[in-house]
Amino acid sequence: MATSQPAEASAEQAQIAIAEEFGFFGDWTERYQYLIDLGRKLPEFPDEFRTDLFKVSGCQSQVWLRACGDAQRMEFHAASDSSIVSGLVALLLRVYSGRPAQEILDTEPHFIESIGLAKHLSPTRSNGLASMLATIKQHAASAMV
Repeated sequence: MATSQPAEASAEQAQIAIAEEFGFFGDWTERYQYLIDLGRKLPEFPDEFRTDLFKVSGCQSQVWLRACGDAQRMEFHAASDSSIVSGLVALLLRVYSGRPAQEILDTEPHFIESIGLAKHLSPTRSNGLASMLATIKQHAASAMV
């Protein structure tokens, strides 16, 4: 499974870039479409990892997340059966994948607020997003041990 270095040098720069990209869109119909498009561009997630072992609990949609690496550099691979949730996954991976575990733990996802996503997600999707973030941070914390 090939991974690529994030385009942005830090999680903070990734969040700034995301906010700028979403700023180009005038309304939430366009932003949702962009989110769906991001989800479609996620790398293939092998069926062998679509198991309960990698399933993120607390998500209404099915989400699978696999962590690799160590405290110096963690890689995350994920997939969802929902197009909007796949887009959320793509944003989280852009911010957190390819980063040191400490940076992952220290980075709060303020892009969610800055692009207005917090106000436009259903409560179940917001809970799922929180569950995905918690899972990413748990993997980072485990890598620090």
